[in-house]
Amino acid sequence: MSTIDNLPPLRDVIATHELAAKKSLGQNFLLDLNLTAKIARLAGDLTGADVLEIGPGPGGLTRGLLAEGARRVLAIEKDPRCMPALAEIADAYPGRLKTINGDALDVNPLEHLTAPIKIAANLPYNVGTELLVRWLTPPEWPPFWESLTLMFQREVAQRIVAEPGSKAYGRLALLAQWRTDPRIVLELPPEAFSPPPKVNSAVVHLTALPTPRFPADPGVLNKVVAAAFNQRRKMLRSALKSVSPDIEDHLNAVGIKPTERAEQVGLEAFCALARSLENNPA
Repeated sequence: MSTIDNLPPLRDVIATHELAAKKSLGQNFLLDLNLTAKIARLAGDLTGADVLEIGPGPGGLTRGLLAEGARRVLAIEKDPRCMPALAEIADAYPGRLKTINGDALDVNPLEHLTAPIKIAANLPYNVGTELLVRWLTPPEWPPFWESLTLMFQREVAQRIVAEPGSKAYGRLALLAQWRTDPRIVLELPPEAFSPPPKVNSAVVHLTALPTPRFPADPGVLNKVVAAAFNQRRKMLRSALKSVSPDIEDHLNAVGIKPTERAEQVGLEAFCALARSLENNPA
């Protein structure tokens, strides 16, 4: 028996169901149930909340979320081999776990969950960043979720919390810090996983802000930031020429030097530039 519930240890579950991790699916399984329970606790108070989990695999974090009191967990798993193991967890927690065998990019979680909703996941490496950007850029804000507690490669985690002037600073940092309060809450070495990845991992907790830190149109801001960091070695007057032929005037108007590069400019200044472009389009 495990230390958090009456289900078997994860190594036994993986052996029983022959769940060798697939590199093609970006799978790296966490086997320590005490660690998965700790990650679940990092998501905050789960009692009274529904939780969306992506890529549960054999269900280590799933069990942690349920043991820590989640009202209901929706687990979306692309690998059909994992479904029998997840079904055993559902039997142990009647009415509290719904599993979907499918691609998280194609599933609308709001068809299955009720607010308040939190997202917690050891994200598959191959879709983690894409999912995060989707969650950070919904058509309306606040989003359907209250917080994100997500495991990434440490390099990606550092990009989320990066400050201007650092090598990691870029579009991901701006999108995350504009609408959330992101922080790294746990780092894990490769040996915590099976199979061990080649890099360290980290858990990032992002709390949704009621309103963005600075006013800006999401579409304009995203367009500006994407163009700026797509050519980050160029001066902004060159990198943003495709956004507006009068970009140098807009940069000067908001106090950004046209000769600066994207990594030198902070969030507030980018938001000011987005407002200038929105109010005075070319």
